[in-house]
Amino acid sequence: MSRLAIASVLVMVALLAPCAEAQWLKYPTPGIPRTVDGKPDLSAPAPRGSDGKPDLSGVWRGGRKYQSDLKHSDVQRWAQEQARRHAAAFYSDRWAVLCLPPGPMINFSGPLTIIQTPDRLAMLYEVPNNYRQIFTDGRELPRDPNPTWQGYSVGRWDGDTLVVDTIGFNDRSMIGRPPYPHSEDLRVSERYRRRDFGHIDLHITVNDPKSFLRAWTIDAELVLEADAEMLEAVCNENEKDRQHFVLPPNTDAAEVPLSPSVLAKYVGSYAMILPGGGERGMTVTLEGDQLMGSSTDGERALFIPQSTTTFIGLRGSLMEFIANQQGEVTHVLVDGELKVPRVAREK
Repeated sequence: MSRLAIASVLVMVALLAPCAEAQWLKYPTPGIPRTVDGKPDLSAPAPRGSDGKPDLSGVWRGGRKYQSDLKHSDVQRWAQEQARRHAAAFYSDRWAVLCLPPGPMINFSGPLTIIQTPDRLAMLYEVPNNYRQIFTDGRELPRDPNPTWQGYSVGRWDGDTLVVDTIGFNDRSMIGRPPYPHSEDLRVSERYRRRDFGHIDLHITVNDPKSFLRAWTIDAELVLEADAEMLEAVCNENEKDRQHFVLPPNTDAAEVPLSPSVLAKYVGSYAMILPGGGERGMTVTLEGDQLMGSSTDGERALFIPQSTTTFIGLRGSLMEFIANQQGEVTHVLVDGELKVPRVAREK
């Protein structure tokens, strides 16, 4: 399906949106502070429970903030190679295509509801219709857990910050942006701080010596989805997407090796003005011999060369860098349809 066809589908979904009012999507959230014009006051003080601790309950969505200090060179060689094969296959093995749980860090995959009680927090995810429990009753982490997609989580309060430790993941999922494989030794530590009514600051530390050369961190945020509820989003393993992918028979052979000097020509910023206003784009950087792309909405991906000028890039799109007669790259062509001009080069 072309990008234009996908856009048409999205337009149809938007036209059908009014029918969803029966699903409480616009039902006012009770007890929420509001401004004089009736809008949710997301900057109001954070609510507290009967124990005096901040109450994290609510419907949340990942915000625009996503900062990670992980570099491609921080990843063990085997995990680098597996991530490149994953990218070279157009990310066709990602959880959303295979209808499998995404594993750790699904806080950013869509809306989630947090329900806080004295002895645990429940996190209910719209995508992929999954849940997670964080026990705050003083129990310790299991000594020899049976590996699962979500792992096993215990939490404790450090002042007004909820500190969560999770172990016991299976090794069938990936982690980070871009995604890298991990082992069953993965340990994730999270710190949740509700800084006001509408925002939770989230600091994550990821540690897996079998996959990464050092522990690395993520700083992100959750934003309150006021006057909204989650919808049911069901996926199962009888998926129909992957059969339509045209996959290379050998992802190693499909990649064309390019020198860092060639890759450096594409480093810079690319952006386009949207029809309704605003700007969308990406930044291309070079980490050692690996070209990396980051979009304005926080997506990050390895760029896998298919020729001297064409790469598999963000969300599995085919990206072709176009140069003028002087050999200077002027824009990138996404999936042969979308022209995104270059707005800045590496300084």
